[in-house]
Parts: sequence; C-alpha cells; structure tokens
Amino acid sequence: MSGLRCEIVDHCAVITIDNPPANTWTAASLQQLAEYVDTLEQDGSIYSLIITGAGTKFFSAGAELRLFADGDKGTANAMANAFGAAFERLSAFSGVSIAAINGYAMGGGLEVALACDIRIVEQHAQLALPEASVGLLPCAGGTQNLTALVGEGWAKRMILLGERVTAQQAVHIGLAESLVESGAGLHSAQVMAQMVERQSPGSVRACKQLIQAGRTMPRSQALPLERELFVALFDSADQREGVSAFLEKRPAQWQNS
Repeated sequence: MSGLRCEIVDHCAVITIDNPPANTWTAASLQQLAEYVDTLEQDGSIYSLIITGAGTKFFSAGAELRLFADGDKGTANAMANAFGAAFERLSAFSGVSIAAINGYAMGGGLEVALACDIRIVEQHAQLALPEASVGLLPCAGGTQNLTALVGEGWAKRMILLGERVTAQQAVHIGLAESLVESGAGLHSAQVMAQMVERQSPGSVRACKQLIQAGRTMPRSQALPLERELFVALFDSADQREGVSAFLEKRPAQWQNS
C-alpha cells in the first residue's frame, strides 16, 4: 500500500494522500504519485486532477523526519530525488491540477501544493516550510515555487524565519487562490474541475505551457512562442469545434484532439 488513493470522477482524477496519522510522504507514495500522473496524462478524457488529504487535520505533514535521523547522505539523496521527480512530474501535468488543502500543509506537504496550478485552503489550514528549524531545507521545489507565487519577501519569512501562515494569510499573500469553510475544500475543487471541462484541453495545455515558461524564459522568447502556439491550435479538431459551438450557441464537445 503506497499511501495514495486515486478515483476518477467524470473528467477529473481525485488523488488522496492517505498515510495516517499525518499523511506523510514515503518513497513509495512519491513514486506512485508520478505513476498516477503518467497514467492520467495518457488518458485523453482526464482534464484535471485534485490532490487532497485523508481526514480533517492534515493535508500532509511532508516527509517522515525519522528517515533522516541517522544522517545518512544516501537516504537523503534518494528521498530528495524522489520528491523532485514526483512533484516536477505533477507540475508538468498538461491538465489543471488543484490542491484542496484540508489541514496542515507542512514541508513536502506544502511543496506538493506548490507544484499544483491552483490551491484552495480550508479556513483551519496552516501552511509552513519549517525545514531549516531541523537543519534541512525545502528540496522539492519549495524555494523556487514559493518565491514565484508570493515574492522573495514572504518566501524568506516562511523559509528563513520558519513563519507559519494561516489560511487567511495564504490567500492574502497569493499563496492560495481560494479560502473556503472547513470541510468544503474538495467540493470547491470539484466545482473548479467542472469549470475546466468547459475549456478546450488543447488550449489549456498550451496556455499552461506559456504561463509556466514565464518563470525561466525571457519575454522576448515567450511572446513569439505565444503566437506560434496560437497558430498551432488551428491543426486541432477542438479549435474548429470551439468556434463552431460558440457561433451555434451550444456547448462545445471536446475531443482532446
């Protein structure tokens, strides 16, 4: 048992981190996450995925610290690579990924949410990257993805000072996009997933590529690529369907092709 569960609901996959008591990550669950995303990527009917935690207290507390108690660098290297491979694969998912943060999101638990496109926080959630307080650092994208979202100042407060933020603060600083009542995170994520279904999968894929390219690509390269991908959409059946559906005043029937 990997500590993850995956359920398909219409065009959305719901991945639940289920490793009591704190929904921690293991080498097995990280590998399983990457495999789930690979499988979903190959299924043309899946347009979005949701990640949430089992129970009501923890979204995920990250890695189990006992793994690092003996100071073995081999273990550290293996886990760092496992975290990186899993969360970078999640970030590269061509559909829309949504984190329904239903409790504490600490360390690698916050980093998996940072790898998603959208974050929803329930009002009792708390978020932190406390690695430096135990002699470690966020090695699963935390230093880069958090800074991209909230800017250098708040990234330094959370990482260098170990400052924990509430759900309300998370929305205020741009770490999360939506604040909901306790227990409503998954439903809110599913509503967003239904919104994704109204969008052309090919358009979403291209738009996500362009948005994320802005993290590393100079604007002088990104703007021509934007035009190139726009024209490339005209090779797709969904481009023709989208325009026809609009002109005929009916819902589009996407083929993801």
